[in-house]
Amino acid sequence: MADDDAENSEDAPGLDRRLVRRMGAYLWPYKGWVALAVGLTLSTALLGAVRPWLTQIAIDDYIVEGDLQGLRWIILALVGALVVEGGMAFVNEYLTKWIGQQAIYDLRTEVFEHVTEQRLGFFDETPIGRLITRTTSDVESINRVLSSGLVVILGDLARLIFITGFMLYIDWVLALVVLGVMPFMVGVMIWFRRNAREQYRKTRKQVARLNSFMQEHVTGMSVVQLFGREEEEMRRYESINADNRHAQIQTIFYFALFWPAIALITDAALGAVLWIGGLRAMAGSALTAGVLIAFIQYARQFFRPIRNLSNQYNTLQRAMAGAERIFRLLDDERALPEVEEPTEIDDFRGRIEFDGVWFTYDDLPDGWEEEGIEPNWILKDVSFTVEPGQTAAFVGATGAGKTTIINLLLRFYEIQRGEIRIDGVPLRALRLQRLRRRIGLILQEVFLFSGSVERNLTLEDDSITEEEMRRAAEAVQADDFIEALPDGYQQDVKERGASLSHGQRQLLAFVRALIYDPAVLVLDEATSSVDTETEELIQQAVGRLMEGRTSLAIAHRLSTVEDADLILVLHKGEIRERGTHQELLAMDGLYRRLYELQYAEQVPLPGGDGAANGREGVAEEHEAA
Repeated sequence: MADDDAENSEDAPGLDRRLVRRMGAYLWPYKGWVALAVGLTLSTALLGAVRPWLTQIAIDDYIVEGDLQGLRWIILALVGALVVEGGMAFVNEYLTKWIGQQAIYDLRTEVFEHVTEQRLGFFDETPIGRLITRTTSDVESINRVLSSGLVVILGDLARLIFITGFMLYIDWVLALVVLGVMPFMVGVMIWFRRNAREQYRKTRKQVARLNSFMQEHVTGMSVVQLFGREEEEMRRYESINADNRHAQIQTIFYFALFWPAIALITDAALGAVLWIGGLRAMAGSALTAGVLIAFIQYARQFFRPIRNLSNQYNTLQRAMAGAERIFRLLDDERALPEVEEPTEIDDFRGRIEFDGVWFTYDDLPDGWEEEGIEPNWILKDVSFTVEPGQTAAFVGATGAGKTTIINLLLRFYEIQRGEIRIDGVPLRALRLQRLRRRIGLILQEVFLFSGSVERNLTLEDDSITEEEMRRAAEAVQADDFIEALPDGYQQDVKERGASLSHGQRQLLAFVRALIYDPAVLVLDEATSSVDTETEELIQQAVGRLMEGRTSLAIAHRLSTVEDADLILVLHKGEIRERGTHQELLAMDGLYRRLYELQYAEQVPLPGGDGAANGREGVAEEHEAA
């Protein structure tokens, strides 16, 4: 993902128009309501400009002349204008906010959908806190623009046009006096524009840094406390927080200069109207009291929309800073491509083939092979076949590529060379959702959502009945501990399953996998970090799950895979040995040495010299590799 620093062309008007058009596109589905809101806004602006003109008529034509009857009618007209203007303002305010919330709903939905569609490599490179900032505060920064900003800007522009027209109609000399301060107003706004946008961008970046730091450290608080790093992390947080404070204070500085300057120019215009108008009246010109009072009202009204426009411009700048990052996120497309006409496997048997697979986590450019780029290969020419119903196990040292094979089978990442097939069909030809629906994955660390046990088992899939859920729980013997919970299947498991033990979370993962009846089962150290009694229970659950299914197991404890139909020994991304447990022991190779290293002290093997000999053999194997 691109860095949070925005483009250097923050002052380019083309960039502003592009972002405004893109934000405005979210209003297009509600164009009929937007048109109604615009009509109400223009009508309200016109009525607001009519009132000072009616005041001038009331003073000059009726009060001065002593026409009480005419004054009654003009007062009724003024009251009517105020009532109608207030009613339309209420409807317009509600309508624009309703439109904005609909548009923001669509934007949030699009952002979340986009994030969920990205391949795992996207999340490897993008901090979670940054994504949270995009989907919350950055979206919220656009909210005010879509809620009322664009309509209000149009209304304020209309007010300026209507007020200017009435002023020129009533007295063009005083109109020019009011308009004469506009160059100063424009100069202040240009200065503010040049400085505000970059500052908004900096503040949004600092907010994202704060969110990322907080999210990461709250998640890893046990590590921070375990190693006594509270003070050091506090110093880091204070440094980031200080950067945020500095950015916010810089923004306040520009506001502190901008608003007093606007107020000073407004007061200067009012003073000029009174001065020049008073001099003309004392000189015996045709300028009446009604005209002078009307112009004082017009001058106040004239600068109010300008101040509003300045405020809306500030809102727009905030929205621009947020929109740049949101649209950069939406443009960062790393979803795995799907074929337009996917192949459907009616009878999903679960035959798995890896054919000459090469893979790296590096983000390779197009044409990398022609350019002679040599990637940091994680898997190198990996080939194997697992027949339907067979159990295959992957063993090897940490970093050998075992988990990578699982990630590629689920197509979390795309391979660079070779092909992976299920039931003879390449993965690329299958619909991702159908593929992953037929593969049950049970990880070493089980993730549970906050909510009830039932929600975590069914993932709120309405097609799963309560009977199916309970039957799956009984099959893996998880129903006993679930029903022993105070609220049973409705028990709240807290965030990340904090209220359950590690073994209980793994049993829930087995139930969740069994509910969807997968054709292929993938186990990643499913019995690690549990006590002996729980391990036996989990092993029984694993046995039930594996019945009639193609199973792939990653194991560090070799005793858990002795009965596998095929054991693949990986070393530095290559398959070095393959066979059954007994066949691999007979080879007297890497697998035998790994086995001796773990169990030779307990059960010496024929021809072995105990655990020490096993360790030496493994070390020699690593050196040879």
